[in-house]
Amino acid sequence: MKPTSIKDIAHMASVSITTVSFIVNGKAEQMRISKKVIERVQAIIDECDFVPNQVARSLRTGNTKTIGLIVEDISNPFFGSIARKIEDKAYKKGYKISYSSTENDPVKAKELIEMFKSRQVDAYIIAPVPGIESDIKQLLAEKIPVVIFDRNLADLEVNFVVVDNFNGTYMATKHLIDKGKKNIAFVTVDVHVDQMNNRFYGYEKALEDHRIPYNERIYSEISFDSNDDNTNAQLMLLFKKNPEIDAVLFSTNYLAIKGLGVLKQINKPINDDFTIVSYDDHDVFRLHTPPISVVDQPIEEIAERIIDIVLHELMSGSKSSAKHEISKITLQPHFIER
Repeated sequence: MKPTSIKDIAHMASVSITTVSFIVNGKAEQMRISKKVIERVQAIIDECDFVPNQVARSLRTGNTKTIGLIVEDISNPFFGSIARKIEDKAYKKGYKISYSSTENDPVKAKELIEMFKSRQVDAYIIAPVPGIESDIKQLLAEKIPVVIFDRNLADLEVNFVVVDNFNGTYMATKHLIDKGKKNIAFVTVDVHVDQMNNRFYGYEKALEDHRIPYNERIYSEISFDSNDDNTNAQLMLLFKKNPEIDAVLFSTNYLAIKGLGVLKQINKPINDDFTIVSYDDHDVFRLHTPPISVVDQPIEEIAERIIDIVLHELMSGSKSSAKHEISKITLQPHFIER
């Protein structure tokens, strides 16, 4: 059976196709269509289970009311929280979010950009991986709104919202040093992107400023795609080979959670003699005994700033030839001592 079309709805309601289109697109009041007509058309739409053809609508309006969100890993609590808040804020403005994960693979990231292009998304929000600079340049050349976040690409003139990762780990390391710690291990991932590099530099600089030598033996780099067994084995080796470690700074919350599990396995108590700090908060850290101090990223503000930039560009017509100002926003993390 042929699906009901907008023309069919107009015929059944004895109104023009244009009138139905205004009602479907939420512009009825703006076009001063009477409440009686709106109710009559809406009743027929509901009765027929009419669903507007999104592709046809996009051809008429020039937009699809969708935004593509590309992140490292949507299952990561940080990216999951950001995605949810962006989705909530976009939905209130009439936009839907389509999202996917790159797993830090530039090939996959390029494919996702092409996929979203084929879906004619109106804008892109991207946590970029090195190697997709040319793809983002192409989007910008086509006057498509783009905001990158979490990590910056220094060679691109593109809107970005980032957190001062250097200051985050500097604060955390200084906190541990102020507590008398001298052998502070640093556990991170082998993904050398902007934000992860800066987290290490902040740690390193705090040690230097307090005249504590950097000790490569208590630096541990976990493979991004490492399975649980390998991650646990590597962490266990770090703690067993270096009993002098009196504190650990984890560069991500999921590594810190893995670390808590390993410490429990080896019966290593967390107390005044041995402390851990995580970059990024998580419910686990509030509930743990003792609770875990964290570097907390301002997730609400990150999402707010991102969606504000995207919507501003969409509303102001980024496809125009007029040069517009690039938004470059760096937010500050907060250290939460528990």
